Amino acid sequence: MASLPQSIGDTAAALRGQGYVAQRELAAAVFLALRLQRPLFLEGEPGTGKTEIAKTLATLLERPLIRLQCYEGLDLNAAAYEWNYARQMLEIKLAEGASREELSRDLFATRFLIKRALLQAIDPANTVAPVLLIDELDRADEPFEAFLLEVLSEFQITIPELGVVRAVQPPIVIITSNRTREIHDAVKRRCLYHWVDFPDAQRELEILRLRVPGAPEALARQIVAFIQGLRTLDLYKLPGVAETIEWSRALLELDALALDPTTLHDTLGVLLKYQDDIARVQGSEAARLLEQIKIQL
Repeated sequence: MASLPQSIGDTAAALRGQGYVAQRELAAAVFLALRLQRPLFLEGEPGTGKTEIAKTLATLLERPLIRLQCYEGLDLNAAAYEWNYARQMLEIKLAEGASREELSRDLFATRFLIKRALLQAIDPANTVAPVLLIDELDRADEPFEAFLLEVLSEFQITIPELGVVRAVQPPIVIITSNRTREIHDAVKRRCLYHWVDFPDAQRELEILRLRVPGAPEALARQIVAFIQGLRTLDLYKLPGVAETIEWSRALLELDALALDPTTLHDTLGVLLKYQDDIARVQGSEAARLLEQIKIQL
């Protein structure tokens, strides 16, 4: 298990060593979350690298990554634990003649407990504190946030049949939200907070150099300039950093040395995910952005 960074600068350098180019403010938030053992709440547009920070930290610190992907209707059984009812029913059949007290005690033994992401993260048997990623919390229903409060405050879960399960080593918790709805203040107060925005051109170019080192410098600059221009448009879904990287790889596969209208037309489906956005960019916007790139570069 790798040691924790010793300063904000060390944190930024360590993240960059894993291919994640973080602004100083984000590096500071990560450093303090690690030192204070507080959950880190990352909010921002999709594709800005919120989920990637948890994956990077798990690799950097040599910790297992436990991911809870949130969705509408997520409940306690899917997020924390549930009892193996099929095995419990079998136990009842096999225990004919046993007293009610003995059977009740045996039915709720830990061997019948199915541990989901949250309980896995705070399991006292963990030899290494994992990185717990609670991804896209805004997709879950508001009542689920109330259950999270116990986990985030005390790193524990109360199981009525067993009692309180508390982490010996608190996990490193990263919570992300795309802000499709507001998260309750009670959750945010238990976390350190940082807004993750789209990178500026300089940082995005640096990311591209790290993640797609085979891209020619001139092409990389054109890609970044074009995507920066796209983000000024009123599109349904703006391209994130992940799309920047994927589009760059696609252009390399096509042996592109520079952006041109034909290549752009052929590959917009890699960059944009909605037909209305593609239709808008394929028109006069594409020509305007390409002309703007020629003037800038």
